[in-house]
Amino acid sequence: MLVLSRKKDEKIIIGDSITLMVIEIKNDKVRLGIEAPKDVTVHREEVYAAIKEQSEHDNTNCETP
Repeated sequence: MLVLSRKKDEKIIIGDSITLMVIEIKNDKVRLGIEAPKDVTVHREEVYAAIKEQSEHDNTNCETP
């Protein structure tokens, strides 16, 4: 894992098309802005896990014996 330190309004560039920017730092929370192409999905970890779990559940129910 790469660990970087950034201050407010500083950016991190991923590849040629994704930019992360620190928008706000308040107490123990950091707000990030993400610029990415429309074909790149961006989710919070817990949302991604729920989507994946639902997809696996749907696939299990669709299988025929």
